[in-house]
Amino acid sequence: MSERGRWHLRSGAFVIAWFAALVAVSIAHRWIPQSGWLLVHLLGLGAASNAILIWSGHFSETLLKKPAGESRRADTARLVAFNIGAVVVVAGMVGNRWIPVLLGGCAVIGVAVWHGTTLLRRLRSALPSRFGHTVRYYVAAAGLLPIGAGLGIAMANSGLSSDLHERFVLGHAGINIFGWVGLTVLGTLVTLWPTMLRTRMAQRVETAARRGLPALLVALVVGVGGAIAGLPEVAAAGTLGYLAAAGYVLEPHLDEIRRKHPADFATLSVLAGVVWFLGTLAYLTVGLATASNPQDAVEVAGGATAALLAGFLVQVLLGALTYLIPVIIGGRAAVQGAMAELERGAPWRLSVANAGLLLCVLPVPSLVRVTSSVLVLVAFASFLPLAVRAVVVARRMRDTASRPGRPEPVPVRRRLGVAAAGLGVVVLAAAAGVAADPAAVGIATVDTGNVTATGNTTEAEIRIDGMRFVPDVLDVPAGDRLVITLVNTGTDRHDLVLANGTRTGRIAPGDTATLDAGVIGSAVDGWCSVAGHRRMGMTLTVRPTGSPGNSAHTEHGSDATSPASHDVARSLATDPDAGFAAYDPVTPPAEADHRITLAATDETREVSPGITQRLWMFGGSAPGPTLRGKVGDVFEITLVNDGSIGHSIDFHAGSLAPDRPMRTIAPGESLVYRFTATRAGIWLYHCSTMPMSLHIANGMFGAVIIDPPDLPPVDREYVLVQSELYLGPEGGEADAAKVIADEPDLVVFNGYADQYDHDPLSAAVGERVRIWLLAAGPNRGTSFHVVGGQFDTVWSEGDYRLRPGTGGSQSLGLFPAQGGFVELEFPEPGRYPFVSHAMVDAERGAHGIVEVRE
Repeated sequence: MSERGRWHLRSGAFVIAWFAALVAVSIAHRWIPQSGWLLVHLLGLGAASNAILIWSGHFSETLLKKPAGESRRADTARLVAFNIGAVVVVAGMVGNRWIPVLLGGCAVIGVAVWHGTTLLRRLRSALPSRFGHTVRYYVAAAGLLPIGAGLGIAMANSGLSSDLHERFVLGHAGINIFGWVGLTVLGTLVTLWPTMLRTRMAQRVETAARRGLPALLVALVVGVGGAIAGLPEVAAAGTLGYLAAAGYVLEPHLDEIRRKHPADFATLSVLAGVVWFLGTLAYLTVGLATASNPQDAVEVAGGATAALLAGFLVQVLLGALTYLIPVIIGGRAAVQGAMAELERGAPWRLSVANAGLLLCVLPVPSLVRVTSSVLVLVAFASFLPLAVRAVVVARRMRDTASRPGRPEPVPVRRRLGVAAAGLGVVVLAAAAGVAADPAAVGIATVDTGNVTATGNTTEAEIRIDGMRFVPDVLDVPAGDRLVITLVNTGTDRHDLVLANGTRTGRIAPGDTATLDAGVIGSAVDGWCSVAGHRRMGMTLTVRPTGSPGNSAHTEHGSDATSPASHDVARSLATDPDAGFAAYDPVTPPAEADHRITLAATDETREVSPGITQRLWMFGGSAPGPTLRGKVGDVFEITLVNDGSIGHSIDFHAGSLAPDRPMRTIAPGESLVYRFTATRAGIWLYHCSTMPMSLHIANGMFGAVIIDPPDLPPVDREYVLVQSELYLGPEGGEADAAKVIADEPDLVVFNGYADQYDHDPLSAAVGERVRIWLLAAGPNRGTSFHVVGGQFDTVWSEGDYRLRPGTGGSQSLGLFPAQGGFVELEFPEPGRYPFVSHAMVDAERGAHGIVEVRE
């Protein structure tokens, strides 16, 4: 192997390392902070950018027939500096530190300028070349990266306003994906694509590339300018122009495809990536044209993320590397061996990746999307072991004589069979997802009752007004077929389920759905199946007319029952299993930077010994993580809905119009909530999606502590959030009827009954202890009391009620959503119970112990 080939293999390790990190984060993303940002940047800033730096330099040398005047040490120095900068950026974002992001981003900008200058110098000093326009694509791309990186640095600054942040998101993404990456890919395909196909270059390829670059740049300027200016329609015009210019540049390659059909993984993967690229541009054009503001435009761009990153970028990257790795190895036998390894399972990987991706971007049930995304990850991640095997096999075969002639191609029938097997795996996975949740796709049966069908059809329109179906009673002639048009004029996602088994899917605000209810022979109840909506009054009755005796209707629901009162009492008298870990009550320190991702998830957790509930959580816990800062701090919360129904978030610590930041988002969507803490307090945050009481009762709440100015230090500091649990079936969700009736089964501190009896808080005699309290409700407040203790400091709802002196306090009384703190010192060792002095609530689990030592 030549020294050049060895350098490319060594430098390629950067690409493989970033791609391996991408796979690891994809697997563990639920437990990793900023995982969404990480996935995007491990691919774009890491794997893809390293590949661009390595191979654009290689192709510029080859096409200009001018080897670099500088040594490989300079190339290596650029790569090392770039990767140090990229790692610092990632560490800064994950650690919520802007200064590292600034420093790392500046390093990335510096390397981009260095790289672009090197390419430009080679271009100007080389003899005229018919492929010089390809290098001009690289120079233009390198010139755009500093702008995109600069926008990224600005976005990371928590002082940036919410409106500017959303505009910069679009500009940053547009420049980096369509400029830095897109221009590089389009320029490279001029020469690489016919080389990969092993066919001659089409006649118009060079002309189209030369004329297309200015058009691409103009369109990019218009699109990004419109995004930053907050004009989605201008951004849409730029995107349309970029799509037209990209189509113009790529169109001549169709002649090459007609002459030599793509048949191996490398060419098919690149072709699939280009198709996803063009399709996503079309989607963005339509979406941006219909967006009414920058926030809507960001949501449209978010919907294109999977298609652009996985569909376009990953497939182009893997296809190119599959071709290039064997090329740089050298030696005919070694190249053949490496190619054979990289071609393993190629049809299966391609069909699984693209069919799975298609399901991921289509409106399919969440279980289908999850299973499909896992298959896509497996298909892409398989490249890593194959690449390692390819290098190992190539090195082993360096001195092996090659076989004369070209290797026998795999028969087309066999390749199609393997591809069909991959497609079958995706279909089976989708079927399994549907089988696990058949209602999500409307699989149902219709019971016509003992009535003769009339052959007539009754059509009815039902609107959603708030939390009501209007009208909520339909009179239908017995024997008629009923067809209902459901119009969602509400503000949340809803559906309509009829007791005869027919249903609509869940539809977003502004959408409509049609339900064929079948022949109506008896009274039929209907309701919205979103948790709690039925209890809020979203019910419908279909009554047959002209059919006496059929007017009665029954309540339909789950046969599962909630734990009985003696089961709850037994649980409260039982110790948790070995290995039980209580919710950490220690108050976190105040942070300077507050950029946090909160995922809304559905998880089954124990709430009392032997009793589990399926909770809706913020950040993987109920209550959600406690946030802490000071007056004047800016909080930027990214809410990601990984749950099964719509959720929202309301921060009492912020003062701003609730219309957009507190809106309900559907599963799979996200929003950014930014607020400035202007007043001290311990503030509630909670889901505000209706029925709000049920969402809070099922775990969607947490605390934000904004320290009062000059808050004195203490020896121990704890936070306790009191809430109620209205137990549904074992492993099920909260009972909405109990919530409405205000009949809790358990009242708890930090989400688990009596947990600090089993894992007490600790203190020492003479230590000063501060305990923050928040009454999350949804319905009940608290009267916090420490048995055997007296408070010398009480702070509630923004001000001190008591400071150290001769007076004392025995309890801190709070209504729902109120909070404060108390301070005390313990006079002697012992076990000091703390309770809500509403004693029935203490007996329901609002109880704990402070264990005081000498």
